[in-house]
Amino acid sequence: METKVFKLAQIKDAATLINAGELVAFPTETVYGLGADATNEQAVKKVYAAKGRPSDNPLIVHVASIETVEKYAAFISDAAYRLMKQFWPGSLTMIFKLKPNAFSKTVTGGLETAAFRFPDNQATLNLINISGKPLVGPSANTSGKPSPTTANHVYHDLNGKIAGILDDGPTRVGVESTVLDMSTDEPVILRPGAVTKEQIENVIGLIETNHHKVGKDETPKAPGMKYKHYAPKAQVYLVDQGDWEAAIKWANKQSFAVGVLAETQLIHEFNLGANITSYSLGTGVQEASANLFAGLRQFDDMETIKVILAQTFAANGLGTAYMNRVNKSAGGEHFEVEQD
Repeated sequence: METKVFKLAQIKDAATLINAGELVAFPTETVYGLGADATNEQAVKKVYAAKGRPSDNPLIVHVASIETVEKYAAFISDAAYRLMKQFWPGSLTMIFKLKPNAFSKTVTGGLETAAFRFPDNQATLNLINISGKPLVGPSANTSGKPSPTTANHVYHDLNGKIAGILDDGPTRVGVESTVLDMSTDEPVILRPGAVTKEQIENVIGLIETNHHKVGKDETPKAPGMKYKHYAPKAQVYLVDQGDWEAAIKWANKQSFAVGVLAETQLIHEFNLGANITSYSLGTGVQEASANLFAGLRQFDDMETIKVILAQTFAANGLGTAYMNRVNKSAGGEHFEVEQD
């Protein structure tokens, strides 16, 4: 099957495929999602097959109205409504307890909760409205690999495995949405994202950040909590601020190719050897978050790259989301000066 790339004027054609039970990747402000009719269990099963995704990794349901969430959720608190007013459409996903038989267990990973998001992308909102269906939408990539921030990234991973891709250019945010569990007595962040803990607390007061490690036989309540994510083939090492001089010195001595993923200013500080390829994250954590996955993907396409040295940022505000993703891509490994 050849995967068709749809332009914005062809949204009706993309919606027709959704209603036929096919998979269509769609753009959001964060990353591209792999869309299927959330009410069609057979279509949802195709998502897991196309991605190679574990079946106990629940899916986020994308909607184009609060009324759709009300149709499926058993209870929505006043705090949740305040968050919807402030951040929807936008990069906040909220988990709610479901009404009986609201979705198949394929969508929920066997749980009695589901995660909902109202994305800030008009093309995808049009796709949802025209199809008349809420859409599941995990990142439109091969499971475990860096998330896609362009239609080309999706095509690279899933051509021949899905029916279509709705192309709306590069995404703006670049890291997935914040996931906030509203199904518990006290709200808790399960995955950091572009909507920060501080922003949420400004609306509903103090909340917790999840530090629970999901067990081998436990079903996670949100994507990205249990399995290795965002990982290119090369080993990624996090380079802390004071270690870059030693890291570049080490890289220049290697016989294999090394990728450097860092801010433009930092890249220009050092003399990079012929075996080093750099990818600029831009300037500041906002641009770095938007460019992170594209950089990891570029190095992943370069078979000669064996090690990637990636910049760290302070883990506060948006830096929390950036560090969550880059730390997972590195498997927690930091460059250590003594490894020379």
